[in-house]
Amino acid sequence: MKQPLEIVFEDFAPSDAISARLREETQKLQQFNARISSARVIIAKPHQHQHKGNNYHVRIHLKVPGAKDIIVNHDPGDKHTHDDAYITIRDAFRAARRQLKDQKRS
Repeated sequence: MKQPLEIVFEDFAPSDAISARLREETQKLQQFNARISSARVIIAKPHQHQHKGNNYHVRIHLKVPGAKDIIVNHDPGDKHTHDDAYITIRDAFRAARRQLKDQKRS
């Protein structure tokens, strides 16, 4: 990537472990398209549900020269499986990989 990965934490304190996972997942995306010029990932924990835990939301914005930007807005709603930041990250980056693969086929 031409620009460094931009990571934004919303509604909770930054985490070195989560940042490391986001960097790792972003590097994996470059295997599908080495032309990614920039990436911005926002991870948020906006709701504090008393009985359901804290759901995470991940938004990914990738710029690819000569192609449509890849935008993933992974908002799992109230699913219990997404009260783990790492599962939410995994699912959001899977969606980004699918979009990159589709873009390559087009």
